[in-house]
Amino acid sequence: MKTRDRQFWMLVVLLVAGGAVVHFWERAGEARVPRSALRELPASLGEWSQRRSDVRFDPATEAVLKADDYVLRDYALADGRTASLYVGYYASQRAGATYHSPLNCMPGSGWILSDPAVIRVQPADGSPAFEANRYVIQNASERHALVYWYQGRGRAVASEYWDKFYTAWDSMRSRRSDGAMVRVVVPMRRSEEEAMGLAAELAARVSPELPRFVPN
Repeated sequence: MKTRDRQFWMLVVLLVAGGAVVHFWERAGEARVPRSALRELPASLGEWSQRRSDVRFDPATEAVLKADDYVLRDYALADGRTASLYVGYYASQRAGATYHSPLNCMPGSGWILSDPAVIRVQPADGSPAFEANRYVIQNASERHALVYWYQGRGRAVASEYWDKFYTAWDSMRSRRSDGAMVRVVVPMRRSEEEAMGLAAELAARVSPELPRFVPN
């Protein structure tokens, strides 16, 4: 058999095999994993304590968000310094429902994002550190520190592009595309450095708790 013919038939075999795999995954559907509801996230995270009841979005916002589960909650330290935590979980991202990146939704709400960078967050339980995005956000006279990352299937990553790659890979490999976007916002009362430090501290406290709600 000529080399060109051999390559042709190898390509045919690969295409048929690939089609069979895709067909199998479509028939099998998305794998579901057990998890707890995000409302059960601990009210105390280290020195941080929940402040007031969880916030719920209005129906119109929830319809745009399309999250299967979410929590939006304020935490506070004993000295009164506060932080806002949001975790939006999606059981599947195959049907178009996916995370709403702060880079897309916050400018539409009047916020200006500046000073982008990547920071390393060291989880409070000693788990391996991971990278998260950090920004300064401003709306009129309000300035806040923003830290966020993507969590799911045993990974915590800053890059939206790498998260999309891992989502596609895990969808083929293990029939899972579930995951969450985790966001911490801290008002800048004194300095940018202090606010970013507080955001990273709360991120370090909440990250070990997340696998119960965003399964590995």
